Amino acid sequence: MKQYISFFKLKFICGLQYRAAALAGLSTQLFFGIVSVMVYILFYSSGTSNVGITLEQIITYLWLNQAFFALIYIWHKDNEILKMIRNGDIAYELCRPQNLYVMWYMRILSSKLSAVLLRSVPIIMIAYLLPKPYKMMLPISINAFILFIFIMIISTLLITSIIVLLYIISSYTVDDKGIFAIVCTISDILSGQAIPLALFPPLFATIISFLPFAYISDFAFRVFSGNIVGFAITKGIIIELLWTIFLTVIGYILTNRILKRVVVQGG
Repeated sequence: MKQYISFFKLKFICGLQYRAAALAGLSTQLFFGIVSVMVYILFYSSGTSNVGITLEQIITYLWLNQAFFALIYIWHKDNEILKMIRNGDIAYELCRPQNLYVMWYMRILSSKLSAVLLRSVPIIMIAYLLPKPYKMMLPISINAFILFIFIMIISTLLITSIIVLLYIISSYTVDDKGIFAIVCTISDILSGQAIPLALFPPLFATIISFLPFAYISDFAFRVFSGNIVGFAITKGIIIELLWTIFLTVIGYILTNRILKRVVVQGG
């Protein structure tokens, strides 16, 4: 385990070096955040009132979406891993005295955390200092904030397990484009990144709440804003934990099975 922790620290520190990329991402997220808020302000000003989330809550939701974009964005690809899969260098990984699944897991986890650390705090601070109605609201209570942190930790593990699973499948299919395009497109819609799930029809929203994508970001952001309270939080945490454990175990098992049959190309 010590070697995996050391690898995590190394990749995390390396990720913190890309300050220019973080600055570019920060300005991009602020721009899209303001545009998104303007769209929903117009939507609510049209007289729409029969929705499951208030304007203040959805504005906070949108800013959190932008602040944690680097974390919840599944489209992120590690070119070094993909290169290993395509040119056959994955054979070297299999020869090393390490678990490939754990190593890839640490690699993705560290890159995600380093990227979000450089962007999230400045975006949240700026969003909170903006004038109304663009202003982001604070958590409804200390308990809500603590729950938000706890849920985001689980979400981070869930996101990482999904991404690593995509790489494992890519090791079998060689080409990553198909599986990434399918899963990431579905994730964008069902995780609330395109449209908050609170605006979905009740039946669809209920079905989606049993899928893992709802716990990538939507669940945590709605707890933060106070849109989800009471027993619904406990229920959501249980489902999120179950999906995280399930996908992690599945990924670990598939690693041991698929990599025994993987075809190494290149030379």
